[in-house]
Amino acid sequence: MSIEVDYRFPRGVDVEKQAKVIAVGQTAGTWNARFAHLENVFRSHLGTVVQGVINPDGSGLATIRFPEANVENDIPTLLTMIFGKYSMAGPAKVMAVRLPEHYGRHPKFGITGIRERLGVVDRPLIMAIFKPALGLSAEDHGKILQEVAGAGLDIIKDDEILGDLEIAPTLKRLEVCRKVLDEIKQQTGRTVLYAINVTGSADKLLDKAHTLVKEGANALLLNVLTYGFSVLEALAADPEINVPIFAHPALAGALCGAPNHGMAYSVVLGTLMAHGGADAVLYPAHYGSLPFDPEEEKRIRDSLRSRNVFPVPSAGIHAGIVPKVVADYGQQVILNAGTGIMDHPDGPAAGVKAFFEAIHSSRR
Repeated sequence: MSIEVDYRFPRGVDVEKQAKVIAVGQTAGTWNARFAHLENVFRSHLGTVVQGVINPDGSGLATIRFPEANVENDIPTLLTMIFGKYSMAGPAKVMAVRLPEHYGRHPKFGITGIRERLGVVDRPLIMAIFKPALGLSAEDHGKILQEVAGAGLDIIKDDEILGDLEIAPTLKRLEVCRKVLDEIKQQTGRTVLYAINVTGSADKLLDKAHTLVKEGANALLLNVLTYGFSVLEALAADPEINVPIFAHPALAGALCGAPNHGMAYSVVLGTLMAHGGADAVLYPAHYGSLPFDPEEEKRIRDSLRSRNVFPVPSAGIHAGIVPKVVADYGQQVILNAGTGIMDHPDGPAAGVKAFFEAIHSSRR
């Protein structure tokens, strides 16, 4: 099996030359007569230039095929192979990565599993974010959760900025919010997911995740790009982490935002997250508060759904644009709102109800 990668080069770059540099330099490299007896082995590890074309705007696009034998069925060795050292060689951007279906990990839960946990199968899911991001006590979090969960909210998450801080330690937030979740379950029979932010140094993060799950966490939030894909993969592979993992896109702009460097958003937030084990992935919506390309958003959506991962268009989502989201996504989407719910003039509960009303109106 092989892995195919599309690289875009700006006008003026010799596409054929650079493609060959990548195909050789990012795989076996060159060898001399001393290793003639191993030539067949080396060649089996070389990348192959499939094609190189010049686009109408003068930019070039090269497709390179890499042997799957060169990597370890994970994201870190994949990234090291396809763009590691070459990412520092000059202008080039990874536009697409095509992986075998078996590569990496599928989600433990994904769209079907999250819906089963919530018992909701026939509408978009509604998720809120605790706001303000910093400064609330654990008790404040509990009060907010009580209000929005009582209004029918499906999922709530920590803001990605909120770590294990003195004002609201992670375990204390979980303790307070779990009581609210248990009360909602007892009173209504409904399950509400709380994606609590799991943070910490590498030698502590996995243990912290275990502790959170043992203490009743029913979902986790992970800043995948700041902590690394290997952390996501470790959490997804761990049988004791039997809760959905929500992947946040923090830092994605640093990797994807430049026109001629880095990787396309659809690669990082779509392909790599989908093969890394995430159950749901947050990313900017083109009709939200961050500038984003609608076509790139579609590619992310489709890449995630192809592996049963829940798409979560975010950043500036409010009830007024729900019909647009539903028109683009249908029912298989999580509507994620921070201030769109929390800053509703009549309070957060009214913000949740406004989303339900918008979903109902979009079905007429």
